Amino acid sequence: MAPGTHFVFGTHEDHGFVASFTSSMPAHLGHWYLTREQFEPVPDTPGLFRLSEPERDGPRRTRQAVHDLRSAGYAVHADVALDPATSASPPRPVRPNGLIEQRSRIAQAAAGRSPQRGPVPTTSPPSARPIPPKPTYAPTVHLPPSATGRSR
Repeated sequence: MAPGTHFVFGTHEDHGFVASFTSSMPAHLGHWYLTREQFEPVPDTPGLFRLSEPERDGPRRTRQAVHDLRSAGYAVHADVALDPATSASPPRPVRPNGLIEQRSRIAQAAAGRSPQRGPVPTTSPPSARPIPPKPTYAPTVHLPPSATGRSR
């Protein structure tokens, strides 16, 4: 494990997917991050956290936690099977539901012109209004006398 590592992820024979934070990470901050990533403290082992509900897509959720912590700027060490940088998630089965073909038809229809509409009417530019001429005289402004009696 490299020095400066903040979190460690792996598997445990009793607890399943586990994680812990190292001494380079403040305890309250490490606890906060791991609980936000759906890990819960193991009661009898201080500093060890296990993934809650590991049967609910545990490997993917653990890889996601590793990815999230690395994205936040932390150094994370993970087993090869749990490291998103070295392991790829299993390919999802492709179900032929015709969605791609349907989207293609919709895109082609949107790009074409509707036969229900006639030709686009041409519009003329709006008529220009004349600008009134500037007055040739300067308006006179009358100011009230000031109360202090001083002249301007």
